[in-house]
Amino acid sequence: MEETKERKIVVAVDESEESMEALSWSLDNLFPYGSNNTLILLYVKPPLSVYSSIDAAGFIVTGDPVAALKKYEHELVESVMARSRTVYQDFESDINIERRVGRGDAKEVIRNVVQKLKADMLVIGTHDYGFFKRALLGSVSEYCAKRVKCPVIIVKKKNPQNN
Repeated sequence: MEETKERKIVVAVDESEESMEALSWSLDNLFPYGSNNTLILLYVKPPLSVYSSIDAAGFIVTGDPVAALKKYEHELVESVMARSRTVYQDFESDINIERRVGRGDAKEVIRNVVQKLKADMLVIGTHDYGFFKRALLGSVSEYCAKRVKCPVIIVKKKNPQNN
């Protein structure tokens, strides 16, 4: 029996239903029973903003806003990874799972991590924004499709009407 090459498959996850849909699709389509593939869950935290202890009105803010922000983002990472776990925990095959967390502009961090890990594939969900919203906000999936060196699969959220 021929041994298959281990593939590293990065799935970008965040708080959205679209990213969980991409993870679910990946498990169903890219991880056959007995596969040697490694699933790398990648969550990107936004860059930390610089805060002053004086607010816009000139009042001194009580407490430590940076500590509160760090606590919130830690809880957010844990929440996203827990949601991911609920998607993959009942998966029938034993698969290798790595969790990675980056910080910065999502599209750049995803591109850099995929390159650094020499990933074989990137799977990413799409919010399917319209033209104007995409023009204003940019599209992480579109950016990655154009700039990432490995194959990129963009998973659209299932339309409940079309299933």
